[in-house]
Amino acid sequence: MKIISLSNLPEEGISHNPEIKKKVMLWAGEIPHLSNFSQVRFRSGQVADAHAHDDMYEVFFVEEGEGIIRVENTEYRLERGVCIVVEPGEVHEIINTIASELVITYFGLKVDEKEFIEIMKK
Repeated sequence: MKIISLSNLPEEGISHNPEIKKKVMLWAGEIPHLSNFSQVRFRSGQVADAHAHDDMYEVFFVEEGEGIIRVENTEYRLERGVCIVVEPGEVHEIINTIASELVITYFGLKVDEKEFIEIMKK
């Protein structure tokens, strides 16, 4: 068993925009297939630049605020209580569109090469 408190974790920048800060609760290797389990906080106007992950699903849950997630050039509204699943290979970016903070808890689930090939056939 593990117990983790956000209040005891250091902040670090996300790889797609180091100005946006996250706290990582679980790292890759701590649970099979998990790439991370984190909470990220976007200040007004901040953008996690467009990118894709060929080897994982990414699941986002909006805790607070509002914004937009753009997946494969289609925009979807983010608001409290919304959960979005981005599949391997899908290009996505997140934008905080309001004056207050956008808080998202998210995790990534790794897929192996065989699973990725099957996903791409769809």
